[in-house]
Amino acid sequence: MKKNIKILVVEDDIAIRDLISINLEIYGYNVITAEDGEDGKEKFDSNEIDLVLLDVMLPKIDGFELISIIKTKDIPVIFITAKDSVMDRVKGLRLGADDYLVKPFESIELLARIEAVLRRYNKNDNNDKSCNIIKFKNIEIDIDKRLITSDGNQVDITLKEFELMILFLNNCNIALSRDQILNKVWGYNYYGGTRTVDIHIQRLRDKLNLKDNIKTVYKVGYRFEK
Repeated sequence: MKKNIKILVVEDDIAIRDLISINLEIYGYNVITAEDGEDGKEKFDSNEIDLVLLDVMLPKIDGFELISIIKTKDIPVIFITAKDSVMDRVKGLRLGADDYLVKPFESIELLARIEAVLRRYNKNDNNDKSCNIIKFKNIEIDIDKRLITSDGNQVDITLKEFELMILFLNNCNIALSRDQILNKVWGYNYYGGTRTVDIHIQRLRDKLNLKDNIKTVYKVGYRFEK
């Protein structure tokens, strides 16, 4: 199970650190956080870590220095940073980084990259079907099958409704504008209006009994509350 996968998040920006942690925990990962490089080294040394998400520009010990310590144990590292120059990426990869993700990024992209790196290190059990299942209240979401059940009964749900639910779960307690939702679920090339978002959210509320969880944020959009 993913609860057996322990991920260390070393990030000095508390908002980004908390958002990453929430999203990873939703997907079943065991998360440990550190606020600077020194704290990250201490957490790494005192825990059996499976993967490290590492910022480059950290107080006390920067990410480029810290990765050399982490790699002595051959633990996978994904750099998460605002430094997007080619030379910075090359330096990070030469130091042993397994991937390099530039801020800002989508949570779903981060999760995909984590899974890809874990597969390369044989740290994911592909036979464990629970790895790709999210549970919330009486709802069970099977990522691989794109299937949602409520109280054990399959819910008739469209692809966009499914993707909308995943988006909310990846962004718990965050207010998302209608334009943000439209772009992330329907894409930037979609020419329909934001009324499409309202219709799909109403359907999602009704089908999954989420009226108390999907909140309307006045003049903004929607917020999903656990």
